Amino acid sequence: MSRHYKIRDQSKLYFLSFATVNWIDVFIRPLYRDIVVDSLNYCISQKGLEVYAWCIMSSHVHLIIGSQGNPMEDIIRDLKRHTAKAILKAIAENGQESRREWMLWLFERAGKRNSNNQQYQFWQQHNHPIELNSNYLLNQKLHYIHQNPVEAGFVREPEDYPYSSAADYAGQKGLVNLSLLE
Repeated sequence: MSRHYKIRDQSKLYFLSFATVNWIDVFIRPLYRDIVVDSLNYCISQKGLEVYAWCIMSSHVHLIIGSQGNPMEDIIRDLKRHTAKAILKAIAENGQESRREWMLWLFERAGKRNSNNQQYQFWQQHNHPIELNSNYLLNQKLHYIHQNPVEAGFVREPEDYPYSSAADYAGQKGLVNLSLLE
């Protein structure tokens, strides 16, 4: 990973995004989105990840995160590794998945092109962390994350999309145990 894309100050909040290889629309099925949700909650409770905002779109994930001591890069690496394995297994075992062979072929093809992989590559390698060093930037990214499903036409109001933290910011309880920004 380029030094340009490293998380330099663990005491700061960061916006980051990661996408599936070839921007494959994996997360159109709740089964695969739920694996990411469960993994985020695990990293919050067991690894010290602090999630302040999140959204799972059809091919990518957006987060605003911090950490309670553990390096964020390590947590995100583990999160991506675990979710990749679990989602690939779910795709392979899901008899209802009409795109199973096509998706697995694309993930395998991407994996063969990268010597860091044993067989498949699910996530693109970069996360593009952006340090949120001003309230303006923090609010901009929070708005961007919550507006993503609206802009995509999934919902009319951000809080109506269950795979986002927008409901939490609207006074409801969302799927991820997050820390609200003040």
